Amino acid sequence: MLARRIIPCLDVANGRVVKGVHFESLRDAGDPVEQARRYDAEGADELVFLDITASHEARDTTLEMVGRVADAIFIPFTVGGGIRSVEDAGAALRAGADKVAVNTAAVKDPALVSRLGEAFGTQCVVAAVDVRRVPGPAGAPPHWTVFITGGRTPTELDGLAWIRQLEQLGAGEILLTSMDRDGTQIGYDLELLRLASGQVRIPVIASGGAGNLQHLADGLQAGAHGVLAASIFHYQGCSLPEARAYLRDRGIPVRP
Repeated sequence: MLARRIIPCLDVANGRVVKGVHFESLRDAGDPVEQARRYDAEGADELVFLDITASHEARDTTLEMVGRVADAIFIPFTVGGGIRSVEDAGAALRAGADKVAVNTAAVKDPALVSRLGEAFGTQCVVAAVDVRRVPGPAGAPPHWTVFITGGRTPTELDGLAWIRQLEQLGAGEILLTSMDRDGTQIGYDLELLRLASGQVRIPVIASGGAGNLQHLADGLQAGAHGVLAASIFHYQGCSLPEARAYLRDRGIPVRP
């Protein structure tokens, strides 16, 4: 069985790492380069850097900051926010990213996912999907609506149908964020993860809600191939070595 991944996330705005609740009420979490260097030293499997206001502000990713972070680490590095074209993705990869994440631009132009896969290989293409839960009628299951522009704009897309389409378009993995759980530290949306991971063959990365080590284990046992987390690592709630040991003790395959 492939090792499961523990992935700290750097949400970056105005040159600083920030963390909010439900994508709002952002608070400072430090310097991106210092945080990245710490996570590299602690043994993170990967690092995700999201320029969370780039799409809303209709600007490119901050490539200078991407380059500084890339120079400070030796682990795989995903960059998202403001990637709107093959040229934007190429610039991020040249700046030091190993993968690019697309969200808003993919919704507006689904063929972009295919063009990115053709240009750089599907292993470089991460489809980020932000969703909110919509309760079904009495006795009916819920569904999840896709949001774009940093969680500001609802779409008519159904989350599960959209991730199936993203796989068909050529995405290499899905970064699936529950906006309802984001920053709450009450745990991932496990129903969403079970359904999503059962509908696609590509890896699904859980995001939104991790508040303790058991939540990481729950997300992986629900079918996620990796767990993205911010609050519990940024604010020293636990360390990456502690997380790795905790998961290993519960029989979850993780990298030594």
